[in-house]
Amino acid sequence: MTYWLEHAWLGTHVEPGVALDVADGRITAVRTEVDAPPPGAVVLRGFTIPGLANAHSHAFHRALRGLVQVGSGTFWTWREFMYGVASRLTPETYHALARAVYAEMALAGITAVGEFHYVHHAPGGTPYAAPNAMGEALIAAAADAGIRITLLDTAYLSSAIGNKRTGEPPTAHQLRFSDGTAEAWAQRASLLKDGDMVRIGAAIHSVRAVPAEQLSTVASWAATRNAPLHVHLSEQTAENDACLAAHGCTPARLLADHGVLGPRTTGVHNTHLTDEDIALVGGSGTGTCMCPTTERDLADGIGPAADLQREGSPLSLGSDSHAVIDLLEEARAMELDERLRTRTRGHWTAASLLRAASEDGHAALGWDEAGRLEAGALADFTTVALDTVRTAGPLPRLAVETAVFAATAAEVRHTVVAGRHVVRDGSHTLVPDVPSALSEAIAALRA
Repeated sequence: MTYWLEHAWLGTHVEPGVALDVADGRITAVRTEVDAPPPGAVVLRGFTIPGLANAHSHAFHRALRGLVQVGSGTFWTWREFMYGVASRLTPETYHALARAVYAEMALAGITAVGEFHYVHHAPGGTPYAAPNAMGEALIAAAADAGIRITLLDTAYLSSAIGNKRTGEPPTAHQLRFSDGTAEAWAQRASLLKDGDMVRIGAAIHSVRAVPAEQLSTVASWAATRNAPLHVHLSEQTAENDACLAAHGCTPARLLADHGVLGPRTTGVHNTHLTDEDIALVGGSGTGTCMCPTTERDLADGIGPAADLQREGSPLSLGSDSHAVIDLLEEARAMELDERLRTRTRGHWTAASLLRAASEDGHAALGWDEAGRLEAGALADFTTVALDTVRTAGPLPRLAVETAVFAATAAEVRHTVVAGRHVVRDGSHTLVPDVPSALSEAIAALRA
């Protein structure tokens, strides 16, 4: 199969008239200076870029959109609403919701999602007959929506730091998140398997949720499998204060001392870091996943993304709580938030922001062969319209700047995953009516 791209981002420049030959889910050739579509080619008008990687997702949070934008509060009051939705999830309702959410992602040009998954058991903590029923529901949902998934199976064992060995017991809401111990978590997570469209990774929910003496068990599990490992890091100042009180160090230092940090690891948010923390994260090659919309929505703060990258931390992006699902918005928000913080402009080029949203995001999720339009790469790409009220006007050579700083998810016209046309002319080919699917799935959880 051949796709003809009116304009394409080839990593360093915008190229007009590009033909991508695709076979067995991969790009086999990239031909430039192809002025007209070859016979039989699928024509993609607009600006084609590598598929976007949503490196941090909690699919069930999509049911909170609108609800948690009423009134005021903090992260901690928001969390109570989140627990309410989590308490209603079953494998069936979670599959229905996640299928619609992942379809929404495909419509936004996202070809791979990192699902930070911790709702493992039935309410009260009773295991399902199939121990990974909830995780398997998410994997099936991604397949139904036509996108790749890295299931970051999450250890969530305690409600607060407490003592070094056990932490504080889970609350009633958190019982269904917990396997009891990191060893029990590892036994259950080991039953999950990679596939052509699936990677299995690990996550430490936070230093609040995994006692210090059990951190290394999760890190070793991921290291043995060469799997990605993610962790919420210093999202809240209260987390830092509690860690200092219990352990005499910051969360970043605690993770470093227990072997968690490193090139396969991604810290999510990394908001309230000291200068020493930034050096620890960057110097170890640990990645940073910024989720600017959620960080603003929850009033978390603006993380030191530019400083982290200068120290060696690769940047990726996520939609996290899904207040919106728009990786182009997340990319420009990282730059615009930094402008507000520093009162200077131009911390990242549009090209580097696009790389964070695509190639580096895929790498954070274990898809090193994705995120580039080149021979041998996975055939995952998306096309942004250049003729809408938001994108019309600039010269095509400025298409990357236009896409990152002006376009939205509404500009996505095509999404191709593994060579398959998942979104065509702005419509999902596998989930015909995504708004209805979302409405029905969310209504079932709120009933």
